[in-house]
Amino acid sequence: MQAQFGELTASGLYCPRCRQAQPVRERLLLILPDGEMHEYVCRRCGSSLGQRTVTGPAVRPPAMNGAQPTGGMTGRRRGHG
Repeated sequence: MQAQFGELTASGLYCPRCRQAQPVRERLLLILPDGEMHEYVCRRCGSSLGQRTVTGPAVRPPAMNGAQPTGGMTGRRRGHG
């Protein structure tokens, strides 16, 4: 039998704190050598409702190689009132 679904993600789960099904956010917890671990969080109250592990090659952020991050404040602050 062929796999019908390649990958499933939850859009809503039951929240015991809210006492009803709520929409969820998916938050990255860990980057593992064989994939990533994600946590489902209730959008209403912020409770953790579950986890899922995505297997496959880990997606690592590019190395900085000594470069300064872009954006944010650089240098000294001026104009204190």
